[in-house]
Amino acid sequence: MEETFHFSHINGLRRIPRPYFPFSNLQFSFVSRTVPLHCRTLCSKTSISLPNKPSKTPKFPSLIPEPQSDTDPNSQFREKLLYLESIGIDLFSLVDDYPPIVSSSLDDIKSTVDFMSSMGFTPPEFRRICGMCPEILNSKVSDIIPVFTFLLREANVKGSDLRRVINRRPRLLVCNVEKRLRPTLYFLQGIGIAEMDKHTSLLSCSVEDKFIPRIEYLEKIGFSHKDAISMVARFPQLLCYSIRGNFEPKFDYFMVEMGRDLKELKEFPHYFSFSLERRIKPRHRSCVEKGVFFPLPVMLKTNEKQFRDRLEVCCSSSQPLRISPLWCTNLDSNSMSI
Repeated sequence: MEETFHFSHINGLRRIPRPYFPFSNLQFSFVSRTVPLHCRTLCSKTSISLPNKPSKTPKFPSLIPEPQSDTDPNSQFREKLLYLESIGIDLFSLVDDYPPIVSSSLDDIKSTVDFMSSMGFTPPEFRRICGMCPEILNSKVSDIIPVFTFLLREANVKGSDLRRVINRRPRLLVCNVEKRLRPTLYFLQGIGIAEMDKHTSLLSCSVEDKFIPRIEYLEKIGFSHKDAISMVARFPQLLCYSIRGNFEPKFDYFMVEMGRDLKELKEFPHYFSFSLERRIKPRHRSCVEKGVFFPLPVMLKTNEKQFRDRLEVCCSSSQPLRISPLWCTNLDSNSMSI
């Protein structure tokens, strides 16, 4: 055993045996790293192993709640809800029709409201537009401006008519100019529809999904392609009517019950614009009861009083034969009202 020397204030220098203890039980908290292996062996019989640096004291979660972030979704939704309520729009009533409105940007909504106000739209008009087309609240001003530019420059809509055009067809505001509005405009102009400023409601429709199927239906029931295009050009509203809900029942009644010639529809495509139950059937039955045969414009375009008066005149006088040129004499359309 090795010996060590210690000084004593009483006996002076004296030799004190160094006590033996196991090095394996030592704890060196001040050591910051493990000693290399070649430094650990102190003798042939004894070695020590230094412990790793103890981990830092773990941090406990703060008991003080963190302030609510401005990006908190719930906070943003409440702010958006309150803003829309302040301008008279109920957000929840629009969610069912357009769920993405929940995630729309409040900054974009405010910008859209300000822009529409600068274009002359009143709060009631804007609320109506949102009710008919909730997507407007999820649009950016940078997407809306090109629509107004297109209507003014390419569709030839007058500035004073912009509000009327948009109020009549709010969906125009959410249509892409390149993908929808301009291709539809070119198609309508290509089939001969002039004065597009009077038919702007058609611009938001799809050529492939809406216009082509209706032209094909007219060809299916017996019209040539040229005649079908001619009918549409003279009465563009045909492109909007439902095939199943409008064309089919009215055409069946025209052919089966009325027994009319297809040529009459070619000359008067407006037939499809009248109500089957409230106008076509009642007036046709009245003509059958009185034994009178009126051309379609006379039977349908006149108001109720004019129709009854003409019916009485025909019943109290001799009716011209159908082969007579008098029976199909065209009346001045300005003197008739729907």
